[in-house]
Amino acid sequence: MAKVNVKKKDDAQSTLGEVRGYARKIWLAGIGAYARVGHEGSEYFQELVKAGEGVEKRGKKRIEQDLDAANNQIEEATEEVTQEVSRVRGKVEVQLDKIEKAFDARVGRALNRLGIPSKHDVEALSIKLEQLHELLERVAHKP
Repeated sequence: MAKVNVKKKDDAQSTLGEVRGYARKIWLAGIGAYARVGHEGSEYFQELVKAGEGVEKRGKKRIEQDLDAANNQIEEATEEVTQEVSRVRGKVEVQLDKIEKAFDARVGRALNRLGIPSKHDVEALSIKLEQLHELLERVAHKP
């Protein structure tokens, strides 16, 4: 019976040795992973920074292109609206001139029917009065 106990004791020591060996390998693997991440992690971080910078640069370029396109569209629309406003303003001014002339003609006819002379009639009368005054001055100064 003693043999069995010794054999079990040897098996336990052998198993304990194997566990220690595996534990040591796990420990060394962890240290190796930590060392690799420390070294490669820095390089990987730098790669990520470079990739981020590239994405940012492309994004800014895209935004600038979109902004330029939008500004061009705004400028074109503003120019079209300005031209249309000018065209409409010209038409409105022509119509207002026509309305003003028609109004003046109607007021003039109404005043004429009432016996009130027009500006033109007063000016013509003033010219004739000046001519008559000059004629009277010449006749009065003749010896």
